[in-house]
Amino acid sequence: MARNDLSNSDSVDEILEHPAPFYERVKVMIKTKIHSGAWPANYRVPSESELVTLFGYSRMTINRALRELTAEGLLVRMQGVGTFVAEIRGQSALLDINNIADEIVSRGHRHHARVFRLTEIEADAQQAFSFGMQQGCGLYHSLICHYENGVPVMLEDRLVNMQVVPDYLQQDFTRITPNAYLSSIAPIVEGEHVIEAVNVTRAECVYLEIDEHTPCLLVNRRTWTGRQEKKIVTSVRLVYPGPRYRLEGSMRK
Repeated sequence: MARNDLSNSDSVDEILEHPAPFYERVKVMIKTKIHSGAWPANYRVPSESELVTLFGYSRMTINRALRELTAEGLLVRMQGVGTFVAEIRGQSALLDINNIADEIVSRGHRHHARVFRLTEIEADAQQAFSFGMQQGCGLYHSLICHYENGVPVMLEDRLVNMQVVPDYLQQDFTRITPNAYLSSIAPIVEGEHVIEAVNVTRAECVYLEIDEHTPCLLVNRRTWTGRQEKKIVTSVRLVYPGPRYRLEGSMRK
């Protein structure tokens, strides 16, 4: 896609003369391009060097503007690839346990998943405590990244009780999500969430195609099945890149 020349905008002089810090002026100019539709979703933003030439500001100023716009969710920066205008961020219900594939499709977007790990492990002390079992007992482990229109929006790091779901490893999780499969095999009767902002690991940055400074939201979730004798089905760590996703919730009396 051809690059728009920012200097052709009728409002450039007015914006650049506005009494605000230089990085704020750059942000205003870029926001104007995005909100006007001149730079649509997935548009590749000019490089820092090009923006330095266009605006006449220092690279530090340009970098700060891009970092703040990324934190605000207007841009997506992919290390080694470039900076792009973000899609409208997805939304997920905070208190519900929803299927991410259904959420993405409901927005008219494409979902696909990549399975990085699908195996059996022996529970360490912390994992055993989480499931209420003895250390060394077997668990299934899956690591799956979910994509919306080709962009990673969630990394799912899941442990599954193999006594409750014995056929977990035989599933094709590029065709059905673990959420959908587990809901059909072991209907949820209880769940818990722990939500926090985190710095993700270097490996998680690679899976999600983000840099190490990208703010992320972590949802730790456990779910139970069984009416008479409740058993823990799964414990999952869901990592959402902040600029690409939003969790929402509501409560009623």
